[in-house]
Amino acid sequence: QVHVAESGGGLVQSGGSLRLSCVASGSALRIAFMGWYRQAPGKEREKVAVISEADDAEYSDSAKGRFTISRGNTENTVHLQMNNLLPEDAGVYYCNVFGYRLGSAGPHSVDAWGQGTQVTISS
Repeated sequence: QVHVAESGGGLVQSGGSLRLSCVASGSALRIAFMGWYRQAPGKEREKVAVISEADDAEYSDSAKGRFTISRGNTENTVHLQMNNLLPEDAGVYYCNVFGYRLGSAGPHSVDAWGQGTQVTISS
């Protein structure tokens, strides 16, 4: 069982900043990618930023230059620093963990999601 927990969402004024955090836990867990996805009301879930185990980061066009994804000091932790937030950044932010677990019968793929954290932007 892999557990993913997000924190750090909230209400912020347009132009403000928020820092989201995500922690993944599970025995024999090996993570290849951790990422943040956003889902606005009535819209599809979309990728915001993803970081690999080698610390290679990818961003959506709207996130480039304003958001920074980074690995935390604690194992299996990732942060998303969001600056200069805009109304269109609002939504539920989900953390995704992609990798595998080492089981007695071999590796089992992992593609797990957290429950999400709400980000609200006031204009």
